[in-house]
Amino acid sequence: MLTAPSDTEQRSSRYTAAPMTRDAIDRLRENMSRVFIGNREAVDRAICCLLSRGHVLIEDVPGVGKTLLATALARSLDCTFSRIQLTPDMLPSDVLGVSIYNRDLHEFEFKRGPIFANIVLADEINRATPRTQSALLESMNEATVSVDGRVHVLDQPFMVIATQNPYEFEGTYLLPESQLDRFLMQIHLGYPSPADEARVLELRPAEHAIHELKPVMTRADVVELQRQVDRVSMDRSLVEYVIALAAATRTHPDLAVGLSPRGSLALAHAARATALLAGRDYCIPEDIRDNFVGVVAHRIVCRSQFEGGDGRAARRIAEGVLQKVPSPA
Repeated sequence: MLTAPSDTEQRSSRYTAAPMTRDAIDRLRENMSRVFIGNREAVDRAICCLLSRGHVLIEDVPGVGKTLLATALARSLDCTFSRIQLTPDMLPSDVLGVSIYNRDLHEFEFKRGPIFANIVLADEINRATPRTQSALLESMNEATVSVDGRVHVLDQPFMVIATQNPYEFEGTYLLPESQLDRFLMQIHLGYPSPADEARVLELRPAEHAIHELKPVMTRADVVELQRQVDRVSMDRSLVEYVIALAAATRTHPDLAVGLSPRGSLALAHAARATALLAGRDYCIPEDIRDNFVGVVAHRIVCRSQFEGGDGRAARRIAEGVLQKVPSPA
């Protein structure tokens, strides 16, 4: 189990993260890569969201490993895990839970829903109706669930990993902007390289390796790593860089809605987590640049109604903003 470094250890590790931290992260990376083959960047993005106390939205066509990536992360952690297969007929109570009258005790008892877990896989989230999607808002933003006038606090760590098919696919609903803004990052996996696809065909990880995957990190380890992310320093010039990037989206002529303050905060969190993944306890400009499109593109809204849909226009605009705003030396 990881332990918090003493003041002396923090001073002595000014330019690198503690070896125990790096070893724990490397074990998690390698364990996930045993079943999710080839795309190491997607693995790092998922871990970055976990350490940032954020939620991740994985979007791509069926069959490229969205659910496999989410399951690999969940099985690598010694945490409670639940999977919600979202469908159009699902109700909010199917996610949050419901109060049932106990005839013996003559009172209502709250039966917890699948949202009460450390890692929650919301599979095909955009197949659920907006009413059911909105049931996730409070839990994702405040880590609480309100039912029948009572507030239930979710255990930490708490992370929602949602998958969705592209919007042009049959039977999907657009996620509202308020829902998208709760996701720290959106990941697009893409197709594997021919070499990686050959390994998938040979090893069939979704059929065999995923069921043999063992946890390599405890719940206490995850919480401690999240605390270490909070201690990663960010120079004032980098704070101003984040603010300048956000301001550029808010004044962009092709955008109706720019990056919100919650989005700026998410970008800073992701940058700190990326620094820790790289073995540093301080941020550099590349930590912000590497996360900018993934954190920002799903939060901004294009001005033209013909530019939305699949999000490619938003990603192009985000990439343009990143090139336009000068980075600190």
